Amino acid sequence: MLDRLVRGEVNRALESRLEPGGKGVNVTRALVANGSTSIAVFPCGGNNGRLMELLIAEERVTARVVPVGGPIRVNTAIVEPDGTTTKVNEPGSRFSEAETAAVLDQTASLLPHATWLAVCGSLAPGMPAHFPAHAVRLARDAGVRCAVDASGAALESGVSAGPDLIKPNRTELAELVGRPLDRLADVRAAAADLVRGGVGAVVVSLGRDGALAVDADTVALATATTSRPKSTVGAGDSLLAGMLFTLERSGTLADALATGVTWGTAAVQLPGTQVPRPGDLAGITPRTTYAPDEDLALAD
Repeated sequence: MLDRLVRGEVNRALESRLEPGGKGVNVTRALVANGSTSIAVFPCGGNNGRLMELLIAEERVTARVVPVGGPIRVNTAIVEPDGTTTKVNEPGSRFSEAETAAVLDQTASLLPHATWLAVCGSLAPGMPAHFPAHAVRLARDAGVRCAVDASGAALESGVSAGPDLIKPNRTELAELVGRPLDRLADVRAAAADLVRGGVGAVVVSLGRDGALAVDADTVALATATTSRPKSTVGAGDSLLAGMLFTLERSGTLADALATGVTWGTAAVQLPGTQVPRPGDLAGITPRTTYAPDEDLALAD
């Protein structure tokens, strides 16, 4: 954390943290922290990979690590006191066909005991564009529901296979549908188009404006406020984890949205990529609206 970020100058940190990360890893971390059973499947290689395994073990997260030849990437988040976050993400090492197949094989081996599969993150260099779609189909063939939280080509691929749920943010959804989404009505229309196209449910994180959930029967907007933001890194991952927590227990989409917004708001109040625990959720009461003002202009 910095007092303030000044380009071209020496910036001295007030605080630094080293934490495990990655979208899917964060989803598992949040679920485990709140008493759910979740297993993270992720590639690991190099000295960074060894460090990742140590950090995961400290949080008692169950993982199935897929060894890869190259080092995994380190992403840096620079956070200012008001919660403004600047990210610097490394490109990551190139995957071979065998390494990509190993990730899918490890995932498939766990599906017989799963209720949900979350396919999260971007495509690593060398991964084929159809990787997310392949993962969605693996889940469907195993009778497991599947959520996709990705962007760009990875999100487009996942959507093509008709997952049960996707969770883009507004920018990612706008890129997917190829048009600006400046008002809530625009977001709802884009989400409804995807549902008609075969996606089970679309949940769009809207930053300070909350999150919108749309399926064939539901339109719901959930909001919660925080007066003490510390970091937005991983908040969307906690939102998805909260939703899966409720959906796995047969909750409705609206119930899951409320839980997700609670977890995401709690994550914003924590430093770094910390995930919320039960005590962090106390005092957060989301407001759910089933007929939201679709003329609402969304914040940047």
